[in-house]
Amino acid sequence: MRNRSLAPLMALGFACTLGWASPSFAQTAPAAKEASKDAAPAPKRYELRGQARTPSGAFNYRAVAQETHLTDDKGKPLAAIFSTAYFRDGTFAPEDRPIAFIFNGGPGSASVWLHLGVFGPKRVAVPSDATDDGAAPYRLVDNPHTLLDVADLVFIDPVGTGFSRTLGEEDPKKYFGVTQDADYLARFIRKWLSENKRWNSPKYLAGESYGTTRVAALTRALTGGWLDVAINGAMLISSITDFQTARFAPGNDTPHIGFLPTFAATAWYHGKVDKSAWNGSLENFLADVRSFAVDDYATALLMGTAQSAEARRAVIAKLARYSGLTEDYIEQTNLRISAQRFFKQLLRDRGLTVGRLDSRYTGVDYDGAGETPDNDPSAFGIDASYTAAMHDYLTRVFGVDIDRDYQILSGDPGRSWAWNVEGGQGWPAYVNVTPWLGEGMRQNKDMRVMLMSGYFDLATPFFSAEISLQRNGVPQDRLTRKYYEAGHMMYVHEPSLAQMAADARAFVTGK
Repeated sequence: MRNRSLAPLMALGFACTLGWASPSFAQTAPAAKEASKDAAPAPKRYELRGQARTPSGAFNYRAVAQETHLTDDKGKPLAAIFSTAYFRDGTFAPEDRPIAFIFNGGPGSASVWLHLGVFGPKRVAVPSDATDDGAAPYRLVDNPHTLLDVADLVFIDPVGTGFSRTLGEEDPKKYFGVTQDADYLARFIRKWLSENKRWNSPKYLAGESYGTTRVAALTRALTGGWLDVAINGAMLISSITDFQTARFAPGNDTPHIGFLPTFAATAWYHGKVDKSAWNGSLENFLADVRSFAVDDYATALLMGTAQSAEARRAVIAKLARYSGLTEDYIEQTNLRISAQRFFKQLLRDRGLTVGRLDSRYTGVDYDGAGETPDNDPSAFGIDASYTAAMHDYLTRVFGVDIDRDYQILSGDPGRSWAWNVEGGQGWPAYVNVTPWLGEGMRQNKDMRVMLMSGYFDLATPFFSAEISLQRNGVPQDRLTRKYYEAGHMMYVHEPSLAQMAADARAFVTGK
């Protein structure tokens, strides 16, 4: 079993000023020597051509994998950002060709998942039935669902992920934080738009997990001030923008409310719910669970010992009916079931645990007495295939010869991340960037948001995302919600992949 921690894959301006390179002037010999000492290797660039095959027809494309240097106000390179961009062949006016900037989360994850999972012209084929991906060889196949038919694509790897890194003696920790991350990526996007002459193209942001936090922060970083980059649309995939909804801590009952519908969906999937009571309709079942969660359950959590014994017993009975857990167990948890406990408890009678990223997956836990599983079966069920496929694709197909590993998921950003943001949202408050999304939409009448959630995602549950987006000033008339019978990476389930791609295409084209 490959070791994968259960530390959250979240849904993941710094001290020095990044800017455009300044004109250089004649230097004395000592100054020139010093400049040579600080010089960074030239950014690398790789290009290939390919053909995409989609239901609407085949077309050719150009792909560019490259490093982009961000510099200080004196032109000194500080960081190299690695990105992979795809351009459909043809003659397009910028205003007629949308561009999508795409990234994953972590914080500390490369863009490999959305790149080779759903949006790029190639994808890695993994089992669709929530079983392990096994060992190599893995299949990198043509992706008929690619978004490239309707938009050019830029997959971005933040500092510390992929091949992106700081240069010279620049401290990478300057880049690890909610606002720091958004500020330098906003500078990268502006620079990319200038270099590719795409300022007048419709612009979309697509982020997964912590990448949705990044979308909200980027919305503010891009639209603030007089170098405004107005966003046409944002795709929030497996969203987390208010971290109060995800932190099981004494006194914080919000996650218990937000996670319950996903507990229920998981119990439904594994046969722990009487489906006949809802005529076999998962959507009808979850509608009832949502109502219970915000009414009876939330009331019970808030009232605590002030609630009558009779009312408490009624709540426990419904919790058991929806969650698949026993009434005795729910009583023992004081009605507060953490995700870590649920992973192990739901299928304990079968000797199995359920996945965190995707609760359709099951695993066997060696330490049956521990509170949390050894590993997440939905993580080790897909990680080897994506890791091998991305390395093979970049080194063999693209010919990338950068002499370091492509970091799929870096542990350092998660440990070093600066969670405090302006407005006093640092410890002990929970980070909530959802208001920034609403602010951006109020200042841009054309900005739309699409929430894309998997029913079986126990990392960033769908109801927690709903709660966040409906109570933080986000205009509801420009918010679309889409759901899939899969987990955090819903695209590993082929029916969900097809639907997700169709939803993204409709969102970008407006059709």
